[in-house]
Amino acid sequence: MRSARSVPRERRGGLSRRFLALLAVLTLPLTGLVALAGPAQAAESATATYTKGADWGTGFDARWTVTNTGTTTITSWTLEWDFPAGTSVTSHWDARVTSSGNHWTARNTAWNGTIAPGASVSFGFNGSGGGSPSGCLLNGRACDGTGQPGLGAPGGLTSDQVGENTVRLRWNAASGDVRDYQVLRDGRAVATTTATTYTDTGLSAGTSYTYTVVARDANGRTGPASSPLTVRTTGGGQQPPGDHVNLGYFTEWGVYGRNYHVKDIVDSGTAEQLTHINYAFGNVQNGECTIGDSFAAHDRFYSAAESVSGEADTWDNGALRGNFNQLRQLKEMYPHIKVVWSFGGWTWSGGFGDAMRDPQRFAQSCYDLVNDPRWAGVFDGIDLDWEYPNACGLGCDSSGPEVFEDMMRAFRGAFGDQLVTAAITADASEGGKIDAADYAGGAQYADHLAVMTYDFFGAWATAGPTAPHSPLTAYNGIPQQGFNSEAAIDRLVAQGVPPEKLLLGIGFYGRGWNGVTQAAPGGSASGPAPGTYEQGIEDYKVLAERCPPTGTIAGTAYAHCGNQWWSYDTPATIAGKMDWALNEGLGGAFFWELSGDTADGDLAHAIGAGLG
Repeated sequence: MRSARSVPRERRGGLSRRFLALLAVLTLPLTGLVALAGPAQAAESATATYTKGADWGTGFDARWTVTNTGTTTITSWTLEWDFPAGTSVTSHWDARVTSSGNHWTARNTAWNGTIAPGASVSFGFNGSGGGSPSGCLLNGRACDGTGQPGLGAPGGLTSDQVGENTVRLRWNAASGDVRDYQVLRDGRAVATTTATTYTDTGLSAGTSYTYTVVARDANGRTGPASSPLTVRTTGGGQQPPGDHVNLGYFTEWGVYGRNYHVKDIVDSGTAEQLTHINYAFGNVQNGECTIGDSFAAHDRFYSAAESVSGEADTWDNGALRGNFNQLRQLKEMYPHIKVVWSFGGWTWSGGFGDAMRDPQRFAQSCYDLVNDPRWAGVFDGIDLDWEYPNACGLGCDSSGPEVFEDMMRAFRGAFGDQLVTAAITADASEGGKIDAADYAGGAQYADHLAVMTYDFFGAWATAGPTAPHSPLTAYNGIPQQGFNSEAAIDRLVAQGVPPEKLLLGIGFYGRGWNGVTQAAPGGSASGPAPGTYEQGIEDYKVLAERCPPTGTIAGTAYAHCGNQWWSYDTPATIAGKMDWALNEGLGGAFFWELSGDTADGDLAHAIGAGLG
């Protein structure tokens, strides 16, 4: 018998478009160009040296080295510099690098922020163009090593007036030679002002917004940001869901043949039920996270009729479009929803084993992509869907049982207080995939683990026996012991995973066989039943009309219509599964995937109602 989740389907598919990964090259030492000043305390000072290495005409590699020249340990650092027009950073490592125009900012990672007196840390990057850095700052102070102050952070950011559609902000002036202030809402600049007040207008009622303010000098260089302030506008009758997670996957490629878009989440009423959306999938290539389909992700043009906001995309240079912009609009309308970028899946899990040879580099590359300034504020974290650590899926991994904990630790270090989650196996057979990896060790670094309690059985066993693909419990005649939701949850909890970190998986589709004469489970078959996109699988919205349930077994429904036999969850069986999940103390539920539901979101509403 083949193990659970051992066959590909659309959930494990995605668009197999590959993108060239930027390759870091060895740095060749040249002369130090720039010395940087230290932080505010007199005993704490630092210098930084810029070294340019290989130059291949169209690009170059370079490195910054920060040295603690003081007597006090430095616990974090932020390095800023300007490049002339035409020179830019194209890839980087060992720092979090962002840009605003020609102004570049590098912040320490979780592992190199602390520098003891006399010690040094470095980060490197690949660049394009031929310019040299200028106007550099370290921790907001001038970069000539004299400790002359640069710009400080605006203090005391507060709001003294809040309405349904407006928020008035006030802050204390920043130190230094301030030309003006930039106001950022949810990570995006919305205003520039020379005053220390600003009124933001055109907001949605009953919606939360997070603001920061930065000062700029005469050269347009920015100082450190103020502490963030989250404000919720008044009005609005919309209430967020309860404390339990209701997570749905949105597929990147669904905008093509399935013609399913982010606006459909709103039109179906599903957005009111969700707490989280996992955007699937990003790829893992050459040890790093990469975009799956850039056109669908951030370039497809949405008309006013297609968009969540009712406003058409623009073709302005640098404007965000595609799914990412639609998700941004969704979050503005439903601020309780967290959006997480999921990497891997069945087809794209093959790169995880290689990437885990350098967990920190892997995690940092993913952080940089998820938090790319082009889509700042869209994503609240990362989901890792490795199928499977130290086990076989589409391919086999032999990294060892500790690899899952190592991965989750590295990603927690890189992502800090952002969400770090994982989709994991539900194979609870003796010596199966749950036993192959230390999920308890990894759980301590995870916000939640989504247990893929579906696809236990299907028509890859062409002759049958017919069996529900997502049984909640075992039953007499089940084809494989340990292939049910209860067994998976019990085995993970016994391993040491806290139940409140586990999510129960629900499939918004059915699996079916053809050539079946027996109505009850356990019948023989001649092969997979026909499906719209793939043999042996069909969306719930189709099956509910074409082949309605004729019975239930092990907490899920099955249907025998003509010579076809299908199993799938319905609103009624989902209600029972949610009761079970709450009784077990689970953190909630998740489902694959949004486009399989009805136009009214019947299954998503059933999960929301069941979780309370």
